Amino acid sequence: MTAVDAPSWSGPVDLPLRGEPDVQAACGLMHVHGRRLGRPAALGLDYARAVAVELSAIGALAVELGRTRGIPLAGHTTSVAQAALLAVSQYLAAATADEPDEWPPGAGPPFRSSDGVVFEVEALDPVPWQGFWTELGVPAPAVERGWRPFLHRFATATCPLPPEFAAAAARFPLAVLETTARRVGMTLVVRAERVLDSLPAYRISPRGNARPEVPSAGKLPLSGIVVLESCRRVQGPLAGHLLGMLGATVVRIEPPGGDPLRWVPPMAGDTSARFLALNRGKAVVEIDLRTGRDEVLDLAASADVFVHNWAPGKAARWGLRAEDFPAGLVYAHASGWGDELGPEPPLGTDFVVQAHAGVPASLMTVVDVFGGVVAAHAVVDALLRRERTRRGQTVASSLLSAASHLNALTRHRDTSAPTVPVCTDLAALGRDPRFARALVRERCVLPGSPWEFFR
Repeated sequence: MTAVDAPSWSGPVDLPLRGEPDVQAACGLMHVHGRRLGRPAALGLDYARAVAVELSAIGALAVELGRTRGIPLAGHTTSVAQAALLAVSQYLAAATADEPDEWPPGAGPPFRSSDGVVFEVEALDPVPWQGFWTELGVPAPAVERGWRPFLHRFATATCPLPPEFAAAAARFPLAVLETTARRVGMTLVVRAERVLDSLPAYRISPRGNARPEVPSAGKLPLSGIVVLESCRRVQGPLAGHLLGMLGATVVRIEPPGGDPLRWVPPMAGDTSARFLALNRGKAVVEIDLRTGRDEVLDLAASADVFVHNWAPGKAARWGLRAEDFPAGLVYAHASGWGDELGPEPPLGTDFVVQAHAGVPASLMTVVDVFGGVVAAHAVVDALLRRERTRRGQTVASSLLSAASHLNALTRHRDTSAPTVPVCTDLAALGRDPRFARALVRERCVLPGSPWEFFR
């Protein structure tokens, strides 16, 4: 078992941070989580510390992997403050973009039924959204006005819906709401009364023989490793981003014309600031996955890792299952629900997984970010196993398994008051010299690598 040192609180941040409340206050977590309320508010769990624990475990495995590959690493450092900055990276990027977006207060979901059941809803296109709320009697102008803040709540951490939505939900019992949701294709998930904390964070199983690895001459533990990534939204791209920070070359597969999220405001130069926060430094190839199976497999022939977060069934439909790839590859699927809800689960996004797992509710992407960190942890673990056994590996992680692991790491919460000023402006944080060693500027302000490796 690789030894894992406890991360420090402040790291390169020049502030006297003494615990989770200080980190949440100083590094913007309270500010972002509290946007829906119009004031800073502490998360209901010791989130930054949990992310830091995972980052530290990744660092320790990466040191072992580097040593095995001939890189003379003595150790690494990370900190809870750097973990917090990673968690708010999209919001920090947006706040320091060319024309920062606005985020008016508004709680939005979750909702409460007439029989007192708290539930979350999800839709990724407007048709189920319109059908659900129209059947519940919400006026058409309000339905139309509510779609954009609902769709973008994962990016803004706020959801200022008109009051008609909560009122409509409160008029009906849960059974009627669930029937309506099924009829129109809306995902509805009841907020669990019990906390799920027993699932393994990820699963790894061996595959076929791997080709001999050439020892790396690079300075970082994953130098010379090639990662092929086909992911959208937060979880998968963040996993690839972290592997790149560990030294891997990351090649991102995007649809013809590019990932549409590249052009979602606010912009930093010619690219979405939020997109940069997760994808800067990656090489890009454009492939239509419906017809480009051979192109993907050709790229995979010279890669070490393939990671995707496709919806259930797509890998089989496209002929891109684990068994279709070279036997020595690490094949990683970062899903929404894993196998826990069967072969046809509901949409598996951050907020519905929060509800199902009993994670304290937030409009921050707490599960998506933690899921990306867990997926990266799983890939580094699998690479080390491949190096030691000369066999490829199959990796399975999910937002649900990450949420369960997050709950397990945060059973106890520090409820003390912060002893440092609370950040209320991420743009000001980006200019603060006390954070300079933890941040970089690349068209907007972004966190640097959360690790420092030393020899």
